[in-house]
Amino acid sequence: MEFHLYQYLGIIFGVVAFLFTLSRFRKGKLALGMLALWSGVWIIIILVSLFPNATSQLALATGIGRGLDVILILGLIGCYYLLFRMFNMMENLEEQMNYLIRELALQQGESGEEEEDEY
Repeated sequence: MEFHLYQYLGIIFGVVAFLFTLSRFRKGKLALGMLALWSGVWIIIILVSLFPNATSQLALATGIGRGLDVILILGLIGCYYLLFRMFNMMENLEEQMNYLIRELALQQGESGEEEEDEY
């Protein structure tokens, strides 16, 4: 089997990204669920780089057409999923900030303290 440049690049990229993801998990900067998600993505990239004909077989099985179309469609769906997750996280953070601001305002109101504006 003859390897092409894109296959080497895909394998190297997948391995480096997987190691970076693992490193972030070990440092406590990545949750277990996100480790599983990103590890799966990097492993799929490595496998597709090793076996590029697998995407054509997947395309035939799903009726999409070409292997590249399968990759693009799955990538687009994955991007929309991640955007949805990020939007939900931002909404949750906004709710938490509003709650904390209200609590601080109530505490300052009860203590009778008034802070000067620094601006």
